[in-house]
Amino acid sequence: MRWTLKPKPDPKKLKALQQALGVDEVVATLLLQRGIEDYESAKTFFRPSFEDLHDPFLMKDMDLAVSRIEKAISDQEKILVYGDYDVDGTTSVALMSSYLKTKTNQVATYIPDRYDEGYGVSYKGIDFAHDNDFSLIIALDCGIKAVEKVKYAKEKGIDFIICDHHRPGDILPDAVAVLDPKRDDCEYPFKELCGCGVGFKLITALASNEGKKAEDLVEYLDLVATAIGADIVPIVDENRALSYFGLQVINSQPRPGMKAIIAEVKKEELTITDVVFIIAPRINAAGRMKHGNHAVTLLTETDFNLAAQYAVDIDQYNTDRRETDKRITEEALLQIEKNNEQEGFTTVVYNENWHKGVIGIVASRLIETYYRPTLVFTKSGDKLAASARSVSGFDVYNALEQCSHLIEQFGGHKYAAGLTLSPENFDAFKAKFEAVVSETIDHKLLTPELKIDLEIELSQVDNKLMRIIHQFAPFGPGNMTPVFMSQNINDTGYGKCVGEDDKHLRFTATQKGSQPIVAIGFGLGEKLDVIANRKPFKAAYTIDENHWNGNVSLQLKLKDVKA
Repeated sequence: MRWTLKPKPDPKKLKALQQALGVDEVVATLLLQRGIEDYESAKTFFRPSFEDLHDPFLMKDMDLAVSRIEKAISDQEKILVYGDYDVDGTTSVALMSSYLKTKTNQVATYIPDRYDEGYGVSYKGIDFAHDNDFSLIIALDCGIKAVEKVKYAKEKGIDFIICDHHRPGDILPDAVAVLDPKRDDCEYPFKELCGCGVGFKLITALASNEGKKAEDLVEYLDLVATAIGADIVPIVDENRALSYFGLQVINSQPRPGMKAIIAEVKKEELTITDVVFIIAPRINAAGRMKHGNHAVTLLTETDFNLAAQYAVDIDQYNTDRRETDKRITEEALLQIEKNNEQEGFTTVVYNENWHKGVIGIVASRLIETYYRPTLVFTKSGDKLAASARSVSGFDVYNALEQCSHLIEQFGGHKYAAGLTLSPENFDAFKAKFEAVVSETIDHKLLTPELKIDLEIELSQVDNKLMRIIHQFAPFGPGNMTPVFMSQNINDTGYGKCVGEDDKHLRFTATQKGSQPIVAIGFGLGEKLDVIANRKPFKAAYTIDENHWNGNVSLQLKLKDVKA
């Protein structure tokens, strides 16, 4: 890892913020690094409010979307709520359909089959709508590039409203309304909503015509917070408020489906990290291993006993998913070695039998071994389908655009994308993608970067600092858990490797006679020699609480150690 220490803030701004808030230099520095420069912005940060949410009608086409839905409700038209099969898509469909069902009974849901239909709006889905007399489709977390599909629906007398957050192409679909804050002509002040977030803005706009506000729709925010965490969007601006209140719902009054998922978790309070690693994988597993409909059914179920039964099935899908992605990752690593591709600028692997539902996870796993832009391909019908994942700082979407003449279709973000291509183009694509990345990537991006907020003394690690850090939550992109560095640390002499295969490192740290503090480094067992024999070393870490036998103590959660 290459350690990067964030630049120190302007001394004048630092002093001014310390005086305005009555905080020490460490806290003021952390705030300034997050763009918080005065009392008002600090108040917004530490005390999220529904007042922080923007007027939904600032989003381009919102008035058109509301008007069309109100007409559909009034005329008893059949509405099909359509969404992607991942967490953002299924939570979006659960949110929109459950809200609309409080207004009309003419609502159904549709999640495309990952294997039969693939990502996004499908002709099969439109045919289903036509065959069953649906005259309005609301597409969530997909549709921004569905130009031909929306045209096809229009020819069949079906209107579309698109709620998406992915980058638009050159031409927008000819829908009744296209809600996407990333539209060039959309002046909505926050561009980083997830798909479920765009859906929430739409139901907020609908509810406002009845005199209701966002706070009256708080029951839907467990879905929004889950989507925000799972889709790895920046937890700043509106997303901070939405996830803050959404976590409150998850921890106090979650919908039965959420409650069933977390029933087995022995935690008093779930964080965004828990949402990402406990709730999201289970919701995702339905679409990966079986069908996204199972996730929607769970998330919209109002009877807890039924929800608990569905949750058992979902948990089994997740177990199957873990076993499958582990096996495929091992096979992909062997393929890289067999092809002598360990030293390239990219990883592009393919096996026609790999499970399409887990190739995105496998791509992320491969990056843990070979830190570089990665694509994992499998067979999908008569095409090849891939999931792309990138490394920090490199835009894989832009790289794919430069290979677009070899691709059938693609979409996504800076760090994650999906694509399909014809089998005969695979070798040419693989060579072109390697060439594009090798020519455009800054070579230092091929070494993982550990961003450190600031250097502190171990004596500054205390309960007061921990309490303040707690108030920085919810953490995520744009507001990551603060990482500190301390130098000239010594182990007290009892440092050792722990855990299965001695994978982890545990020691007790002191610095210049400071109070000893326990440090734990998961996956850092190989660094034992760095701290051995009481040699001085430096450590990068977050501050954590260790709960044991009813006692709570501070500990350092190590990111890395260096001589």
